Formats: sequence, C-alpha cells, structure tokens
Amino acid sequence: MAPAQGQFSDHSDGADSKDSAEGPPVPPAFRSAVDALRSAQLRPELEVETTRPPQRLAPHAYALEAAVVDGEDDLADGRLVLLHDPAGHDAWQGAFRLVTLVRAELEPEMAADPLLPEVCWSWLTGALDARGLSYGEAGGTVTRAGSHYFGALSARRPATQIEIRASWTPREGRGGVPDAASHLMAWGDLLCQIAGLPPSDPTDAAVVTLPQRRGPQVS
Repeated sequence: MAPAQGQFSDHSDGADSKDSAEGPPVPPAFRSAVDALRSAQLRPELEVETTRPPQRLAPHAYALEAAVVDGEDDLADGRLVLLHDPAGHDAWQGAFRLVTLVRAELEPEMAADPLLPEVCWSWLTGALDARGLSYGEAGGTVTRAGSHYFGALSARRPATQIEIRASWTPREGRGGVPDAASHLMAWGDLLCQIAGLPPSDPTDAAVVTLPQRRGPQVS
C-alpha cells in the first residue's frame, strides 16, 4: 500500500504549510487533520495527488483527487475535499466537512438496474460504517447519465456513467480533530468498490461490486 502524498494546503489557494499574510493562520486542528490525510495508507490500485481546493466554501480547505488504475485503464475517479471553519457551521453541525465527487462508467447490464442509485449511496455509507467511523449530516445525490454517439462517433458503443456527489461531517475527537485518515481510507474503499474491484478483505462476502470497466478521467 502507498501513502497519499502531496503538499500541505493551508488556504484555498493551494499554498504550502507556511502561514500566509494573504489569509488567516492555519488552525492546529486543521493542520493535524491534513497531516493525517497525507499519511493515510491506501490500496495500491489508487493513485492520489493533491489538487487545487475550492476557494469560497470554508476559510480552510484541502483537496485530493484519485483514480483507480488497472494497467492503462482508469476504472473510476474522484475528488475529496476537507473543509474547516474554526467558528463552526450550522449546516455541518461541526467545524469540519468532507465533500466528494466519485465517477465511474458502467457496464450496460448494471446501468439498467433500477435500484442502482440506492445501492451506490449505500456503498458510501457502508464504507464509512465498515471502518467504524462516526459522522453526521450526510447528504448527496447519485446521478446516472447515458451517452449515445452519432456521426463520426457512431462507432462508439453507448456509455452510462454513475456519479456520486456527497458530503458529511466527520465527528471530532481529541483536540477537535476528526479521524481524517480513516475517512480517506473509507473513501478509497468506495472508489475501489464503484470501480468493480474486489474488497481488500477477501473474506467479506457481503460486499457487492460492479464488473470491472474503463472509467472517465477527472477533468
């Protein structure tokens, strides 16, 4: 397994760990949470790197993007953003928030399943629950979109993409710091599951996965 590596982002402009006169100082709780993200141990199929975080969602933000890679193919991809508002946020019911986008391309037989959105949402909550994580205020959408190709692109077969957009509040522990590393590992579990990979624990027969397939790139 490889650790998720990357530069520390103390502000929404993607700066490094040094405090900047252009923004508020970095709270110790946020710094500790980001350090935990950077040291998380993830499955080897995941390629993770830092990316520019959103600028207006919270005073402090740190973002990662990842892809599930099998040889030359990206089977699924996504982004995970850690937000922090030291003053707290009524809608979050806490000072931290995790926001994600996960996408993958589906096989036709799976795309036609009417229960697919419910199943995909259960994969997110199930990944968090399987690691014993405490969280609240979870919400999001599961979108299934189809593409049909015409003219010069008519040789391509129809494709269906599933997209999960979600956010949740990780419960804070000692020092007001959430277990960010475990939340990242749970998110990695979700990415691998939607990519169709078997669970990391082969004895867990209760986990249902999609067939392996080629997924989209993060743009």
